Amino acid sequence: QVQLVESGGGLVQPGGSLRLSCAASGSSVRFVTMGWHRQAPGNQRELVASITSSGITNYADSVKGRFTISRDNAKNTVYLQMNSLKSEDTAVYYCNLARAFWGQGTQVTVSS
Repeated sequence: QVQLVESGGGLVQPGGSLRLSCAASGSSVRFVTMGWHRQAPGNQRELVASITSSGITNYADSVKGRFTISRDNAKNTVYLQMNSLKSEDTAVYYCNLARAFWGQGTQVTVSS
Protein backbone atom coordinates (compact mmCIF):
# COMPACT_ATOMS: atom_id res chain seq x y z
CA GLN A 1 0.00 0.00 0.00
CA VAL A 2 1.47 3.32 -1.06
CA GLN A 3 1.49 6.09 1.52
CA LEU A 4 2.79 9.63 1.16
CA VAL A 5 3.24 11.86 4.19
CA GLU A 6 3.96 15.54 3.68
CA SER A 7 5.47 17.81 6.30
CA GLY A 8 7.20 21.16 6.60
CA GLY A 9 4.35 23.54 5.92
CA GLY A 10 3.56 26.52 8.09
CA LEU A 11 3.28 30.28 8.30
CA VAL A 12 6.11 32.35 6.82
CA GLN A 13 6.57 35.99 5.96
CA PRO A 14 6.91 37.16 2.36
CA GLY A 15 10.47 36.63 1.18
CA GLY A 16 10.97 33.74 3.56
CA SER A 17 11.73 30.08 2.90
CA LEU A 18 10.26 26.69 3.69
CA ARG A 19 11.24 23.15 2.84
CA LEU A 20 8.51 20.60 2.33
CA SER A 21 9.16 16.89 2.68
CA CYS A 22 7.26 13.95 1.27
CA ALA A 23 8.11 10.61 2.83
CA ALA A 24 6.96 7.63 0.78
CA SER A 25 6.29 4.04 1.76
CA GLY A 26 5.10 1.12 -0.30
CA SER A 27 6.88 2.36 -3.41
CA SER A 28 10.27 3.76 -4.27
CA VAL A 29 10.48 7.42 -5.25
CA ARG A 30 13.57 6.56 -7.24
CA PHE A 31 11.80 4.77 -10.08
CA VAL A 32 8.78 6.98 -10.73
CA THR A 33 7.91 10.58 -11.43
CA MET A 34 7.26 12.51 -8.25
CA GLY A 35 5.43 15.80 -8.17
CA TRP A 36 4.39 18.62 -5.92
CA HIS A 37 1.03 20.23 -6.57
CA ARG A 38 -0.83 22.98 -4.77
CA GLN A 39 -4.39 24.14 -4.40
CA ALA A 40 -5.47 27.53 -3.15
CA PRO A 41 -9.07 28.22 -2.06
CA GLY A 42 -11.33 28.58 -5.08
CA ASN A 43 -8.62 27.40 -7.46
CA GLN A 44 -7.90 24.16 -9.24
CA ARG A 45 -5.02 22.00 -8.13
CA GLU A 46 -1.95 22.86 -10.16
CA LEU A 47 1.43 21.26 -10.73
CA VAL A 48 4.26 23.14 -9.05
CA ALA A 49 7.24 20.91 -9.75
CA SER A 50 8.09 17.37 -10.77
CA ILE A 51 11.12 15.12 -11.00
CA THR A 52 11.38 12.04 -13.18
CA SER A 53 13.16 8.78 -12.41
CA SER A 54 16.10 10.05 -14.47
CA GLY A 55 16.24 13.29 -12.50
CA ILE A 56 14.70 15.61 -15.04
CA THR A 57 12.91 18.43 -13.29
CA ASN A 58 10.04 20.62 -14.42
CA TYR A 59 8.59 23.74 -12.80
CA ALA A 60 5.57 25.93 -13.17
CA ASP A 61 6.54 29.33 -14.59
CA SER A 62 5.32 31.01 -11.42
CA VAL A 63 7.94 29.25 -9.27
CA LYS A 64 10.93 28.95 -11.60
CA GLY A 65 14.07 30.26 -9.97
CA ARG A 66 12.49 30.18 -6.51
CA PHE A 67 11.53 26.54 -5.89
CA THR A 68 13.69 23.44 -6.17
CA ILE A 69 12.50 19.83 -6.17
CA SER A 70 14.93 17.13 -5.10
CA ARG A 71 14.95 13.49 -4.08
CA ASP A 72 16.81 11.46 -1.46
CA ASN A 73 16.66 7.84 -2.59
CA ALA A 74 18.12 6.50 0.65
CA LYS A 75 15.37 8.17 2.68
CA ASN A 76 12.73 7.53 0.01
CA THR A 77 11.77 11.17 0.35
CA VAL A 78 11.13 14.03 -2.04
CA TYR A 79 11.65 17.66 -1.06
CA LEU A 80 10.46 21.03 -2.25
CA GLN A 81 12.70 23.90 -1.25
CA MET A 82 10.74 27.14 -1.51
CA ASN A 83 12.58 30.45 -1.39
CA SER A 84 11.49 34.05 -1.88
CA LEU A 85 7.95 33.09 -0.97
CA LYS A 86 5.09 35.32 -2.03
CA SER A 87 1.54 35.68 -0.75
CA GLU A 88 0.30 34.01 -3.92
CA ASP A 89 2.19 30.85 -2.94
CA THR A 90 -0.31 30.34 -0.13
CA ALA A 91 -2.02 26.99 -0.69
CA VAL A 92 -2.24 23.41 0.43
CA TYR A 93 0.69 21.54 -1.07
CA TYR A 94 0.29 17.91 -2.08
CA CYS A 95 2.84 15.28 -2.95
CA ASN A 96 2.08 12.97 -5.87
CA LEU A 97 3.62 9.65 -6.84
CA ALA A 98 3.43 8.45 -10.43
CA ARG A 99 0.36 10.63 -11.01
CA ALA A 100 -1.61 8.01 -9.10
CA PHE A 101 -1.15 8.47 -5.36
CA TRP A 102 -1.56 11.58 -3.21
CA GLY A 103 -0.55 12.66 0.23
CA GLN A 104 -2.88 14.40 2.66
CA GLY A 105 -1.41 17.83 2.00
CA THR A 106 0.39 20.43 4.07
CA GLN A 107 -0.69 24.04 4.45
CA VAL A 108 1.66 26.82 3.42
CA THR A 109 0.64 30.34 4.36
CA VAL A 110 2.70 33.34 3.29
CA SER A 111 1.65 36.42 5.17
CA SER A 112 3.07 39.30 7.15
